Amino acid sequence: MAYPPEPGVRRPSVAGNTGLEASDSAMGIKELIEYITRSLVDHPDDVKVHVIEGEKTMVLELRVNPNDMGQIIGKNGRTAKAVRTLLNATATKCGIRAVLEIVE
Repeated sequence: MAYPPEPGVRRPSVAGNTGLEASDSAMGIKELIEYITRSLVDHPDDVKVHVIEGEKTMVLELRVNPNDMGQIIGKNGRTAKAVRTLLNATATKCGIRAVLEIVE
């Protein structure tokens, strides 16, 4: 699915109670983080999210172009905190725990 979606196309749902398997919700969360970070950076093609799944915890490793690292972290870490807040809210809705690691 291309981002941003064409008019009339719905964004992927990651809400709980949708009948999604754990791997489906993980893919939805991954797509959400990719969408948010690609919107923030100057080099959206360099955004990579690698998912490591455990039993109850999911770790998302975010890699961006080194020139975009400041945009992802933000002043005093505010942007990174906001992205992590969205991640935690979405993961909680899906019934899992998720951690975002920003990797150089």
